[in-house]
Amino acid sequence: MADSVVLDPVDLHLLRLLQNDARTTYRDLAAQVGVAPSTCLDRVARLRRAGVILGHRLELDPAKLGRGLQALLLVQVRPHRRELVGPFVERIRALPESRTVFHLTGPDDYLVHVAVADMTDLQRLVLDEFTSQREVARVETRLIFQQWECGPLLPQAAPATASAGAPPPATP
Repeated sequence: MADSVVLDPVDLHLLRLLQNDARTTYRDLAAQVGVAPSTCLDRVARLRRAGVILGHRLELDPAKLGRGLQALLLVQVRPHRRELVGPFVERIRALPESRTVFHLTGPDDYLVHVAVADMTDLQRLVLDEFTSQREVARVETRLIFQQWECGPLLPQAAPATASAGAPPPATP
């Protein structure tokens, strides 16, 4: 598990703003946080180097790209050994249908989120790319009817009740 990074209130404010709109300019970020644009640029660069900011992404609608059917595949790999697991994961990640791969505890080893054109395409994917592999012992398929994105990792800060320069109240 990765070590956490010490973040001060300015870092947290920058992260809250960026998670909601990663395209915000450094000038606008700096103005909202109350620091110079150069300071803002340095802080964001430090957060990237520290691995706090992993990147920026463009979200596409799978249905509008001809992949209107999404499913979760529960996959059991046997034997579950490193020399088989690594190549299996890389093969699955390389499939254009794969959206996310999770390594799990419990009876299933992997949960794979896929987006395909239709049921025929899903059947082809399961048979040709999963169950045809020697190490795959079992695949269970769950269709996704609907999905919702959840809130931001860092919720918006509560409105400040004291002046910006005042220290936070002491806790007993």
